[in-house]
Amino acid sequence: MALNWWSPGRVLTVEQKQSYDEQGFIVIKGIVPKDQLQRYGNRFREICERKDVPPTMTVMRDVSIAKSEFVGGEQAITKVQDFMDDEVLFDYCRLPQIVAVVEDLIGASSIVAMHTMLINKPPDSGTLTSRHPMHQDLHYFPFRPADYICCAWTAMERVNRANGCLVVVPKSHKDPGRLLVHEYPKWEGGVNKAYHGIQDYDPSMPRLHVEMEAGDTVFFHPLLIHGSGANRTDGFRKAISCHYANGTMCDYIDVSGTSQDIIADEIKQIAKRKYGEDVEVNFDDIWRVRARPVRGHRANL
Repeated sequence: MALNWWSPGRVLTVEQKQSYDEQGFIVIKGIVPKDQLQRYGNRFREICERKDVPPTMTVMRDVSIAKSEFVGGEQAITKVQDFMDDEVLFDYCRLPQIVAVVEDLIGASSIVAMHTMLINKPPDSGTLTSRHPMHQDLHYFPFRPADYICCAWTAMERVNRANGCLVVVPKSHKDPGRLLVHEYPKWEGGVNKAYHGIQDYDPSMPRLHVEMEAGDTVFFHPLLIHGSGANRTDGFRKAISCHYANGTMCDYIDVSGTSQDIIADEIKQIAKRKYGEDVEVNFDDIWRVRARPVRGHRANL
C-alpha cells in the first residue's frame, strides 16, 4: 500500500499532506483540549508521588538532579516513558483527533502505539543537561519502513525558545544518508541516559524552532533531524508524545551489525536491570512489550 499525497485524507487537506511529505513535519493547532492536558498533568503528578505506577513504566530523572541533593515530587522527575499500561496517560494515544491525523500520514489499516513519553523538561542548572542533542528517532527503532512511522508530540503548555522548544531541520528526512550514525555527545555537564545525538552533526544546517501553544501538536517523520534547547526559565516545560506505526506495513528487522547496535545494547541493559540480570532480553521483544494497538489489530508488531 503506497502512501498517497495527492488526495485529501480524513482530516488533512492535500496541501497539509504534501507539506508533511516535503518538510518532514506538520503542526496542527489546538488539537488537544486543555481539560485533557490538565488530566494528563494531574496523573503525572500522581506518578511523581508514586501512586499506582505500572511496573512497565520507566520514571527518569535529569542527570543534573541525580548528581545533586535529594529533590522530591514533580521537581525530581523529568520524564515518564512507556505509559502504555497507564489508562489515563494512554488515553492520549487513543484520542480520535490524533489518530485521524496519523492515519492520514501513515495509512489506516492498523495503527499501533509503539513508544510513549511525557517529558517534564527541568529548568537548566547551568550545565545545559536539559537540552536534547539533534537526532533521528529511527535510531531507536528496530522496525521499518520509516515512512509508515510517525510521532505525535503535543505541547502541554506554551513551548518557546526560552523553555526549550523543539528544533527541526526541515526536509532532513529525505537526505540520501537516511539514518545517520549516533553517539553520546561529549558535553561537559553530562548527558541524560539514552540521549544520543548525530555523530559529527553539522550545525550549519538550516533549523526551525517550533514554538507552540498548549494543545498544539507537531507530527513528524522518524528520520527528521530534531532536538530541543535548554530550558532557561524557572518553570518545567511539559509535553506528551506517542510514536505510531502502521502495524500491517511495518515489521521488525535485525539491527545487529549496524549503527543501531549502540542503542540496542543500552536498552537491553536497562531492561535487564529492571527485570533481572538472568532474563534473556531480545531487542525486538522489548518493543513488542511496548506496542499497543489503537486502531485495528497489531498485525506484525
